[in-house]
Amino acid sequence: MDLYDLNDATRAAMINEVEADIETGSLFVSRRLNGTGMSRWPRMMIDAARTGDPESLAFCIRSEGLLVDLEVSHRNGQPYEKKVPTNAAETLAQGEFVRFYMRAVCIQALSAGTKVRVYRAKSAMNPRRESEAKIGNVVDPAELLADLRRNVGMDTFLGLPPGPNSGLCVRLI
Repeated sequence: MDLYDLNDATRAAMINEVEADIETGSLFVSRRLNGTGMSRWPRMMIDAARTGDPESLAFCIRSEGLLVDLEVSHRNGQPYEKKVPTNAAETLAQGEFVRFYMRAVCIQALSAGTKVRVYRAKSAMNPRRESEAKIGNVVDPAELLADLRRNVGMDTFLGLPPGPNSGLCVRLI
């Protein structure tokens, strides 16, 4: 992923945001994490914010076996068990790392009195139309920051990021 503004200042803001979510009990913890993964998740997020990236976070999830094998899904209103997707570690790591990264970029933009611009941080084989339409848009960082903080682990009102594996992010202007 091309995270253009991933620097010491961004990492410091990311750590503050992760710690704030931990303190308020609002840190997203995926149902796909097993018991060990759930207990390790807060520390893993802080470590990734401090020195890692989405790829190193996904590697940690996979190599330490922190995901469950099966999850409950629904078809025609009926629950059934299915295997967790093979890219679950990457989806979780990218989604949560990028959320905190975007929060940190918004904090920096607010401090500098500027806005943020949507860009594609990860190439997509079949990009969604709604994702493509957002590229290049200028976004109010205060509004996006509030949205990302309020909608933890789920789709945001502003649609950034627009669903799992979208590859979209924001950068300072």
